[in-house]
Amino acid sequence: MRSAVLVLVALAASVGSGFAQTPDPATEPTVAFLPRLDFDVSMEHLFSEEMRYVWDANFGSDIDLVSIGRSRVTFLANYQTILGSEFRMFDPNQGNYTLEASASVRAAAVEVAGVFHHVSRHLSDRPKRQAIDWNMVGGRIRGGGHRDRLDYEARADIRTVIQHSYVDYRWEIDSVVSTRLMLPRAALIATGAWRMLGVDGTQARGNQFGFRGEGGVRFAGRSATLDLFLAAEQRVDPYQLEFSTVRWMTAGFRISSLGPFRVP
Repeated sequence: MRSAVLVLVALAASVGSGFAQTPDPATEPTVAFLPRLDFDVSMEHLFSEEMRYVWDANFGSDIDLVSIGRSRVTFLANYQTILGSEFRMFDPNQGNYTLEASASVRAAAVEVAGVFHHVSRHLSDRPKRQAIDWNMVGGRIRGGGHRDRLDYEARADIRTVIQHSYVDYRWEIDSVVSTRLMLPRAALIATGAWRMLGVDGTQARGNQFGFRGEGGVRFAGRSATLDLFLAAEQRVDPYQLEFSTVRWMTAGFRISSLGPFRVP
């Protein structure tokens, strides 16, 4: 008991001395709570012969919960709905959730992060009792720069599956490169993405590949930006109850918060 009291006294003294000291701005990292919030809302028309795939809408938010010097903790949430025309003109048939948490540190123009990635897929207006979801953990590297009127940034993730239901995924490589060329009244934008999914062989198929190429124009308003774009895409498992890959062209728009240029 006496030893415990002595330990508590020593801890109190150390904490008190810590509060008594004035932090040196030159050496102490700057701590900020909720320093950044980005959002995006998009809608694109899928040029597909399948009645299940007509529209793809996304509603997402990306927030830094806290930053300490060159480090930060980030949370991302995205809801995707797929609409077809099977039962009505606008027939939502899918509702998919992506949740992600990451902790990162930046050195010069490069940022390295550890990531937890969760995806859960659901049917809309259709029966489904089977859970379809997966959890992944992995690493991320992100970097970019600026030259004259051109901004560019790239991101690459490598993740392994730690839990999955229904799907045959084992690991994933997910990469994207974005560029923006500033013009007097607008900007030209282009994005290229490549994805590789490793599988466990239970569905009698090999590793799966997806890609997306997007180009368009961006207009900046007082509080948000508007993108108008065309895209070509190969999507892995577009319908959650089927194991397949499809290709299509899309045209759409995206409204995003007016923040620094960054890849998705």
